[in-house]
Amino acid sequence: MMYGFLWRRPLACMAVVTAALAQTPDHLQPRPTVLDLSLRKAVEIALSPEGSTPAQLADEAVKQAEARRGEARAALLPNVDGYFTGENFTRNLQAFGVTLVNVPGLHLNLPAVVGPLNNWDARATGTQSILDLSAITQYRASKVNTEAARSDRDGTRNQVTDQVARAYLNAIRADAAVESTHADVRLSEDLVRLAQSQKNAGTGTAIEITRQQVQLANDRQRLIQAQNQRDLAHLQLLRTLGLRLDTAFVLTDKLSFMPIPDVNEADAVAAAKKNRPDLRGQQQHEQVARLNYDAKKYERLPSLTAFADAGDIGLSLSDTLPTRTYGATLRIPIYNGGRRDAERAERASQLRQERIRTADLREQVELEVRQAIDSLHSAAAEVQAAEEGVKLAEDEVAHAERRYKAGVTNSIEVTDAQTRLTRAHDNRITALYDYNLARIELGTATGDVQSYIP
Repeated sequence: MMYGFLWRRPLACMAVVTAALAQTPDHLQPRPTVLDLSLRKAVEIALSPEGSTPAQLADEAVKQAEARRGEARAALLPNVDGYFTGENFTRNLQAFGVTLVNVPGLHLNLPAVVGPLNNWDARATGTQSILDLSAITQYRASKVNTEAARSDRDGTRNQVTDQVARAYLNAIRADAAVESTHADVRLSEDLVRLAQSQKNAGTGTAIEITRQQVQLANDRQRLIQAQNQRDLAHLQLLRTLGLRLDTAFVLTDKLSFMPIPDVNEADAVAAAKKNRPDLRGQQQHEQVARLNYDAKKYERLPSLTAFADAGDIGLSLSDTLPTRTYGATLRIPIYNGGRRDAERAERASQLRQERIRTADLREQVELEVRQAIDSLHSAAAEVQAAEEGVKLAEDEVAHAERRYKAGVTNSIEVTDAQTRLTRAHDNRITALYDYNLARIELGTATGDVQSYIP
């Protein structure tokens, strides 16, 4: 009986299930799925149909361009309409200038008002553009504009990939900073214990314990700050991917040094000018502007249109006769107050603007490629220097710790060495981040960022 009641009452059933889950022990509660997130998977999520907002908007822009191409194409195809009309009417013939004259001797009484009469008319009409260079050119422009929208979409996807890579690198940089700070805290804790043991052995002083405790407090504060920066970086990554901000995930990639072959600047610039979708899209926008200018120019030329009209008409539905009309119209533009000349001047200005944008973007592409190559070389040298710095700082801490244990020196030398080790770790994290960011920038600049993603 109870089960039947719950089956008939879904809300009651849900309440019972919720209450049961609330009474379930914590270790038996269903746990949220944790997403293993690599950089490549993050890019795939952002570029999916439900991913990044810019990518979704770019897809919709392509659909709009395809729809506008269909609209332009419709002007070149037949236009057929059908209609059916039924009416009852009267007409005052005198109002149309028709004067009926009574003929003597015939005794005819001709009325001035005709009707009421019925009229039934079923008809189909159609028009077809035969020659209209302006409409043809507008259709060509819409086709190129569709290709430009696709190129813009590719450019947007390239930029989204760049943004995701930057957000991901920032997140793993924050993770690395937390790990490094954790190591500093553990080292400080070890040194506090060492200072206490030295004091208990009679070779240390209370001030040395205090000095190490101050260092430990500073490291713990840095850890709190690093954890806060990590949380902010993770939230920003989720926002960039278009995921819910409460999504649980684990970053599977780490900051590492992945060398790439030497890049020739001339070859990279040539490849960028060939592959960059934003440059290709801008060149197509320039072509669209040129076609729109030509379309306005062709509006001054005659256009030819065919038309046809066929149907049945009569006083009743059972008494109709077929009628038809067909022909052609030659339209010759003569003068419209200078509107066409003004519109053509406007289109000419738009064409010049697109040419300026194309030239400027071409120079910008070359600048970005050369800057990315320089940044990559500099970052690679920075990583090498940072790795050497970490090794030297670790050796210094080890030497200082041994000297302190042997009673040769005091804790100041150990604290100074520890501070330099912390700085060396931070430098390595920054160098690895700069190097991986330079790799992404080079991929974005050359239009092939996907190949630079591990």
